[in-house]
Amino acid sequence: MSKKALSLLISGIASNQGKTTITACLAYKLRKCGYKVQVFKIGPDFLDPQILEFASGNPVKQLDLWMVGHNNCVRLLYEAYISMDYILIEGVMGLYDGIPSTADLAIAFNIPVIAIIDASSMAQSFAALAYGLVNYNNKINLCGVLANRIASDHHLNLIHNSDFKGVKFLGGIEENSKIAINSRHLGLCQAKEIPDLISKLESGIELIDKCKLINCFEPIEFAKVKPIKSFSRSLKNKKIGIAKDLAFSFLYSQNINVLEKLGAKIVFFSVLNDKKIPDIDSLYLPGGYPELHLKALEENISMQASIIMHYQSNKKIYAECGGMLYLMESLTDTKGNSAKLTSIIPGQAVMQSKISSLGYQELATSFGNIRGHTFHYSNSKINLYPLAVAKYPNKNIDGEAIYKINSLTATYCHFYFDSNIDFVASLF
Repeated sequence: MSKKALSLLISGIASNQGKTTITACLAYKLRKCGYKVQVFKIGPDFLDPQILEFASGNPVKQLDLWMVGHNNCVRLLYEAYISMDYILIEGVMGLYDGIPSTADLAIAFNIPVIAIIDASSMAQSFAALAYGLVNYNNKINLCGVLANRIASDHHLNLIHNSDFKGVKFLGGIEENSKIAINSRHLGLCQAKEIPDLISKLESGIELIDKCKLINCFEPIEFAKVKPIKSFSRSLKNKKIGIAKDLAFSFLYSQNINVLEKLGAKIVFFSVLNDKKIPDIDSLYLPGGYPELHLKALEENISMQASIIMHYQSNKKIYAECGGMLYLMESLTDTKGNSAKLTSIIPGQAVMQSKISSLGYQELATSFGNIRGHTFHYSNSKINLYPLAVAKYPNKNIDGEAIYKINSLTATYCHFYFDSNIDFVASLF
């Protein structure tokens, strides 16, 4: 073929190494140079993609050999291959963490990898860690290691002059508060909450330019995929209202694509700022941070009333995680502040200081299995018997409950719609 995508995967030795910041700055630089960039995020994540979408100017898509599936990963990479100039992928956790891991995906598609290591508390040991990353699995195409959070030129020299035993050292990026992105429980702050995000990306470009990361991209040819099959159900002419604001923003771009592929018309609205839901057939309340907006959610009585009326009209509602909490009687944050909410679901939720549930989820349905994940800090007491219970596939134990009340389906699970499109159509 005449065109070959230039691809690169940015990973690290662990979480909190600076992967998202460096990936975002690189994507922003390519965009400023006039290139079309498709950024992918490995694993189930909603917050990093917001930063990466802001930087690249394109919706970020998930890659995950288990949740997304190998065949869907092939399709997504091929679509980027034929339409974009660069494919940039951010890994999850450390390079070899998880089943499947970032390394598994990189090996499956022969994608070159940069490994970022936070060097703030080490010197010569950096080279030993780099050597371990390269030699742990000789199938990995690790084209170099990058030192992040360098304290000084002397610090950089100590690392640079170490014996890397053939591992390519790409240089270092000094500690700089101008590019740091704040985080909270669940991950990084949302892109819309960072008023100086452009300034951070501009500052980051200056820091990464000297490392010549663009030279690490390689031409990778991805396989052409067969056309997607037809589906037994359709959402043609259905108007689906999707909550999207600072309280409800945990949305996979592919989930929106699936609904549109089924023929639905998507209408976004704000639970925080709008007075009522739009004129719609079905309602989608995704996860997010309702616990950070208790007062606004409680005081928007007209919005609550419109959602209750939608429910009483026997119209479809699908609610995930934070969206489910909003439909309960009350939600209490870690400081004891509580808000009365829609009360469609009989029960209460209380935020915890530690993670309550984390991991992949798989649910058996009459349409086959659907995959997703769970990640939340709240505990809930729901006075309903669940319709079904998902499983933790890597642990073979029960996971999150799925509740069904009339036209409402609610769960802590964040489902990946492309893993069972017919089941998703039934939800809406």
